Amino acid sequence: MTSVWPRIEPRLAQVQKPARYIGCEDGAKAKAPDPALVSWCFIYPDAYEIGLPNQGLQILYEIVNEREDARADRSYAPWIDLEAILRTEGIPLFSVEHHTPCHEFDVLAFNLSAELTFTNVLNCVDLAGVPVRSRDRSEGQPFVIAGGHCTYNPEPLADFLDAVVLGDGEEVVGEITEVLASTRHRNVARAEVLLELAQIEGVYVPSLYEPIYEGSALVEMRPVHPRVPARVEKRTLADLAQWPYPKEQLAPLTEVVHDRLNVEVFRGCTRGCRFCQAGMITRPVRERPADQVRTMVREGLRRTGYEEVSLTSLSTADFSGISSTVDGIMDDAEAAGCGPVSVSLPSLRVDAFGVDIATRLQRGKRGGLTFAPEAGTWRMRQIINKLIREEDLYEAVDAAYSQGWNRVKLYFLTGLPSETDSDTLGIAELGHNCVEIGKKHNKRASATVSVGGFVPKPFTPFQWFGQNTAPELQRKINLLRDETRRMKGVNLKWHDPRATLAEGVASRGDRRIGAVIEDVWRAGGTFQEWSEFFDLERWTDAMARHGLDVDWYVHRHRTEHEVQPWDHLSAGLHKDFLWQDWQDALAEVGLEDCRWTPCYDCGACTGYGIEHVVASATPPAGGSQGTGQDLRIGGLTPVRLLSRGEVGTR
Repeated sequence: MTSVWPRIEPRLAQVQKPARYIGCEDGAKAKAPDPALVSWCFIYPDAYEIGLPNQGLQILYEIVNEREDARADRSYAPWIDLEAILRTEGIPLFSVEHHTPCHEFDVLAFNLSAELTFTNVLNCVDLAGVPVRSRDRSEGQPFVIAGGHCTYNPEPLADFLDAVVLGDGEEVVGEITEVLASTRHRNVARAEVLLELAQIEGVYVPSLYEPIYEGSALVEMRPVHPRVPARVEKRTLADLAQWPYPKEQLAPLTEVVHDRLNVEVFRGCTRGCRFCQAGMITRPVRERPADQVRTMVREGLRRTGYEEVSLTSLSTADFSGISSTVDGIMDDAEAAGCGPVSVSLPSLRVDAFGVDIATRLQRGKRGGLTFAPEAGTWRMRQIINKLIREEDLYEAVDAAYSQGWNRVKLYFLTGLPSETDSDTLGIAELGHNCVEIGKKHNKRASATVSVGGFVPKPFTPFQWFGQNTAPELQRKINLLRDETRRMKGVNLKWHDPRATLAEGVASRGDRRIGAVIEDVWRAGGTFQEWSEFFDLERWTDAMARHGLDVDWYVHRHRTEHEVQPWDHLSAGLHKDFLWQDWQDALAEVGLEDCRWTPCYDCGACTGYGIEHVVASATPPAGGSQGTGQDLRIGGLTPVRLLSRGEVGTR
C-alpha cells in the first residue's frame, strides 16, 4: 500500500483545521499495512469533528484491529477546502492513520447516522477513486458497505452500496472479514463474493433484489437468486458484557463535538415512544453490568485525562442502579486523585430524574441537563407514547435547579400526528413554567427550548403518517417564536423545516430516490446537514427531473397494506404490532414500559429468543409486574395498559 502523505503534508497549511487529517490521536491503532490482511477503512460521511466521537465506528475499528487476519484505518468527509485540493491535484481520499488511498482498501465501510449525509457518501466514494454505482465496480475494487440506523431503509442508497449491515455490527464485522479472506484465497469473482456475503445473518446485498412497480406504487422487492433470503433479519448482540468497547476511546488533538469519555451503559429501549426509530429498532434492552461500566469509566479517565464522562444510551436514567453507579464513578475518581469529574446522563427521562440523581451529579463538575418532553401537551404525549405529565417535568427541573443548575435544555418535536396550534403553543408554556420554577432557586434561571420538525421513520408506528409540509412547519415555528419573545429566560432554537423536508424524502424513499441523491451531489450538494450548504431547490429540482412527486413521497398518509420500501427487511418487530400501535396513537391510548407489564408481542424478544437483559428485575417504586392493570410507575399517572388476553389482538 502507498501513502499520499508526501503530497498532502505541504497542502495542510492551506486548509482550515489541518489536525482533521493527520491522525495521531491517543488510542489510535497504527497496525501496519499488510497485503495479506483484509483491510477496512471505516468512513464517517461528515466532518472529522462530527465523526470522530461516533462510538459505533470506534467500536468496529477496534474489533477489526484486534483480529489477526485484518486491519482497519479511518477516514472522514474532507471539508470543502481540502476537497478542492484533492480534486485539483488528483489526490484520492485517504485514511488518517497511514494516509493510504481509500481505493487500496478491501472495504470502505460507512456509518450512516443521518439521511442528509447520503450525498457525502457518494462524494467520499468518488473522491476515493471508486465508481459511485456498485454495478460499475470491477474485480479488485473495494466493497462499499454501510451500517447504522439509516440502513433500516437503505433503498435510496441501494444502487451505490455493495452490502448493508442491519443491526449490531460487533459480530458481523468478523464474519464479513472471514468471507473476504476466504474468497480472496480462492480467487472468487466479485459477484460470488456478494452472494456469500448475503448468506450472513444481518447482511443485505441490494443488487440481489429487484423492485417491482405497478404504476408509481412499489408492490414487491423480489430476490433475483434462490440462495438469498426473501426477508433479511437484523443482527442482535445478545450479551453486551462480552463486548466492552471501545477499550481505548480516541482522544482527538483538536476540538470535536461531545469531547468527553463516552461509555455505553445499555442498548435498546422499552419505553415505546412511537416517533423514536432508535427505540424501536434496537430492542430488546441489553444492559452492561454496573461493575463493567465503572471499570470502563475508571480506565478511560485514567488513560485519556478527560474530566467529563457521558453514560450513553437511549434513556440513561433507566439504567438499573443508576444512582449507585454514578456514586461509584465519583468515588473511583476521587480515590484515583482525578479531582471532580462531571458525569453526564444524556437522553434523560423526566420521570426517572429526581433529587437523588441531581444530588449525585452535583458532586462533580456541573454540566448541562437536557430533558425531552417531546410534545407540549398531555394529549400529544399520549399520542406519541411519551407518558410524562407536566408535574413530572416540573418536579425534574425543580430538582435540577434546586441542586445548583441554572439552565436546562428542553427538546420538542413539532408536526406530530393530530397536532393542533394549542399543542404547539403548549411547548412555549412548558418552557416558561420551567423558567419560573427555576427562578425560585436562581434569578438567572433559563431554559433553551429546542424544536425539530418531525420526520416519520421506518419501523415505527408513525411510518404511515404523512409528514407536515415545510410551510406548515415554519408556521408552527413562527407561532412559537412570537410566543416566546414575551417570555424572559426562554430561548427558542429550531431546525430548518426545509431540511426536514429533504430528510423526509431520503428517510422513506424507495430505490428511485437514488437518482435524486446522485443529482443533488453532482450539483454540489454535499454537507447537507450544515445550514450554510443546504439548498432545498437542489432536492426539489432533482425530484422534478426524475418525475417524482414530493407530496407522494413525503406528505401523504400510507395505507395499512401498502408495500413499504423496507418491508423485505426486518427490525425484529411485527408489522401488525406497529399498525395497531399507530391506531392506538390516533385513539390517544398510551402503552406503558413493557419491562413492567405483560408482553405486548412486538416481536423483539420472541423473534430472537432473548429477553430484556437488565441488572435488576425490580420494577420502579410503586410498580408491579404482570397484572395488566393500571400501574403507577416512576411517578407516572396511571394510563390504560393491556392484559395478557389482549396481547396480539388489541
